[in-house]
Amino acid sequence: MNNKLTGKNVLITAGAQGIGESITKHFIDSGANVAIHYFSSADTANQLKEYANSKGQKAITISGDLTKEDDANAMVEKTVEAFGGIDILINNAGSLVARKMLNEMEAKFWQKVMDINLTSMMFVTRAASPYLAKNSNSSIVNLASLAGRKGGHPGSLAYSTSKGAILTLTRALSAELGPQGTRVNAVAPGLILGTSFHNTHTTKESADATTASIPIQRAGNADDVARAVLYLASEYDGFITGATLDINGGVYNM
Repeated sequence: MNNKLTGKNVLITAGAQGIGESITKHFIDSGANVAIHYFSSADTANQLKEYANSKGQKAITISGDLTKEDDANAMVEKTVEAFGGIDILINNAGSLVARKMLNEMEAKFWQKVMDINLTSMMFVTRAASPYLAKNSNSSIVNLASLAGRKGGHPGSLAYSTSKGAILTLTRALSAELGPQGTRVNAVAPGLILGTSFHNTHTTKESADATTASIPIQRAGNADDVARAVLYLASEYDGFITGATLDINGGVYNM
């Protein structure tokens, strides 16, 4: 896989924390040039940039609020300006924000979650698509979630709905962008510990209970997801598009 990704230009949203940080590191170790988007993790983004530069690869960091159309467009333009093009887009940005049950749901909160997880992905993909089309083989990988498959734990109604929509968005984009040579796939991680997401929104009791139900008897980690993302992004699987790879230790399969 390393040879396939050497010299590829990769844009990773939210690429400086949690799963995104691991994805960025894996692409750097595979020889790719990386554009690292961040919202609040400037220090980590700069550390990743220095790591890529130390290996002789190009890297840039780009801050922005991707729920804002202008920020999403500017991020893509800065990537193209720095690298001359984009080969791979990783749509990783997203958040549960907070747990709210249906009877607590406010329109403003619902829209915020949809904008962070879904609308931002549309903005970024729309902006990147013309540049991806200039390659004979380009790839998009979207970060969905097991919550989008099963509905999630109580209080994740908005988040689960947005992640379920990403599964459909992936299938629709694969059909629409296939003729231009762009494959579009998704990953749906289950319980991935050691990330700010679960550190913030998942109690130890809940994590322990979920882990006990996982057939392989362990929770996932960010590297488990990063390896799958690299696989889908690489050229080894050039006939796979519109697919979602479930990364959950066997909790859910279809």
